[in-house]
Amino acid sequence: MTTALSAAVLAAIGFASVAQAADISGAGATFPYPIYSDWAKAYKKKTGTGLNYQAIGSGGGIKQIEAKTVTFGASDKPLGGDELSKNGLVQFPTVMGGIVPVVNIKGIKPGELVLDGKTLAEIYMGKITKWNDPAIAKLNKKAKLPDAAIAVVYRSDGSGTTFNYTTYLADVDPEWKDEVGVNTSVEWPVGVGAKGNQGVAANVEQTQNSIGYVEYAYALQNKMTYTDMINKAGKRVAPKSSAFAAAAENADWSSQPGFGVILANQPGAKTWPMTAATFILMHSDAESAANSAEALKFFDWAYAKGDKMALKLDYIPMPDKVVKEIEQEWREIKADGKPVYEAKM
Repeated sequence: MTTALSAAVLAAIGFASVAQAADISGAGATFPYPIYSDWAKAYKKKTGTGLNYQAIGSGGGIKQIEAKTVTFGASDKPLGGDELSKNGLVQFPTVMGGIVPVVNIKGIKPGELVLDGKTLAEIYMGKITKWNDPAIAKLNKKAKLPDAAIAVVYRSDGSGTTFNYTTYLADVDPEWKDEVGVNTSVEWPVGVGAKGNQGVAANVEQTQNSIGYVEYAYALQNKMTYTDMINKAGKRVAPKSSAFAAAAENADWSSQPGFGVILANQPGAKTWPMTAATFILMHSDAESAANSAEALKFFDWAYAKGDKMALKLDYIPMPDKVVKEIEQEWREIKADGKPVYEAKM
């Protein structure tokens, strides 16, 4: 079984090592699954409290929290103020990371190829169909590009990763914006679908001459071949924590309800163009004060103690200033009119 498939199995059943004693339930985005998994194991060892997180995609996470079947939902697509108010939800980000194109081309090593947004959009629109297309060759003059059809892989489920990916493509290509658009799920012009970051990773690993998009931790964990990108400033950049951090450098988190900042295609010479935050959703009117308090204790611990684990997987922790604002926002999560948890300030 490949690493990607192993991750897919774990995602389907939650964190198997902690599920038996789980007091905290969550579901949603696959983008943060690697760090939530590491946090869960460390938190279980430290406190004895388990976490059962089902990595079912952002769309599924939103549905689960709205249906009140989990204590928290997780989404890489931030909900707007109206939607948060309508469903009585509090939203806050946990970490930031990068979305990367991954390829399976014989003889090509990680970071050897570079793409720009326009070329990437045209691959996913079916306009560029071969790896030795002049547009790709122009960007990669020293690479040995095969005269082979490009096998396009996309997310088949409702996905915040797709939302951020299509947000970027729409920003760099007006035709993509008009014909395909931006959403957690779109009508893909070409390609085959796979479920979750895990599914896309597995499909690309198994398909020669393929391309997909995944959260960077999946590319690292599965030793996948990722591409560099040309960013908004026209500079070639590699996916790494400093490039993701550069994208978030000037983010005004308080400017949007629920801290819902979009980090796609930010300016800056060192910026990775497909950077995104991932978000937690909880009901402001807690159905179970105890369960909601346990979830917030977990995230309080993660903000305080989980940064090194996040950085090891090339996620970017939230700035301390933003964490303080987030923990103030937690006072909106109440039961019987009282906050369920008072974070240590």
